[in-house]
Amino acid sequence: MSHFSSSQFFSDRLLARLTSTRVEHPDFSWAAAQSRVRRLHLAPTGKLNILAADHPARNVTKVGQHPLAMADRRDYLARILRVLVSPRVDGIMATMDILEDLLSIDGFLRAAGAPTLLDHRLLIASLNRGGLAGSSWELDDPMTGATPASCHVWRLDGAKLLLRVDETEPASLKTLLASAHAINECNALAVSMFLEPLPVTKTDKGYVVVKTADALARLAGVASALGDSSRYLWLKLPYCDGYETVARSTTLPILLLGGESAGDPSPFLRQLESAMSAGPNVRGALVGRNVLYPGNEDPLAMAEAAGGIVHDRWSVDHALESMAAERGRAMDRLAAIN
Repeated sequence: MSHFSSSQFFSDRLLARLTSTRVEHPDFSWAAAQSRVRRLHLAPTGKLNILAADHPARNVTKVGQHPLAMADRRDYLARILRVLVSPRVDGIMATMDILEDLLSIDGFLRAAGAPTLLDHRLLIASLNRGGLAGSSWELDDPMTGATPASCHVWRLDGAKLLLRVDETEPASLKTLLASAHAINECNALAVSMFLEPLPVTKTDKGYVVVKTADALARLAGVASALGDSSRYLWLKLPYCDGYETVARSTTLPILLLGGESAGDPSPFLRQLESAMSAGPNVRGALVGRNVLYPGNEDPLAMAEAAGGIVHDRWSVDHALESMAAERGRAMDRLAAIN
């Protein structure tokens, strides 16, 4: 039995209101962005637990056996907002369409006199990429979404960029150059950049990430040197055996990514606990599907568990035990606008 009902948390009426607002007041989300209270420091505790929600824009919608799970925008938004109920979540990384929906909902809450969800949270825009999953041009992968300049004028807190590299694919050089240019633009505007460098290889099932310590450490060294400065740069890297080798490859702060949902909270939480002890520069997580779609678990409970490991040094056993108290909590969080 599922511990979370997206339709109960996020009504069809609220979804319809979002579309009506887009039609009747297209600048509403922009106004909400200008009113949002930003946090003074990127990582006040030195650690970050950030939700990733940019998958549909990359042509990735499958979760488990459901090929279109992330294509259901109401369910997707409901899960994102559910995660943002957690005080142990520092913010969200998403494409602009998602961020605009969230900003509008925050504007609805503010207008209703209800507590907001985005004040003092990090909003990070995915610069996205044109190399759609499964396309014939997949590694010819320049930016197709927000720009560093748009992050700045929308008062966002950072930009995220995926950099996949296959040393046998010449198109990877174009993506490297585009990434360096984006990093330079972020540096000029003092916008933090969250770079996800992934070594990949082509198989009969498409490109897969090479999750070995050697491959990740080598590419981390390349990624750390991109652009005219690394002072605003964070790395987002997957877990592998021997993560200490990856951590030692750079002094930049590292956030763990999650990859495909395991449908069970335990495996990712164990990876997160292990990664956090691999080196002093492993500073948290930037995770999507494993938090948004934790099998039958409530996404809020999963977000709290991951945040407890990142911010409070919980053990995995403690994190798993904490979930019972979070399931079903604050299901009326959007009641003022639902």
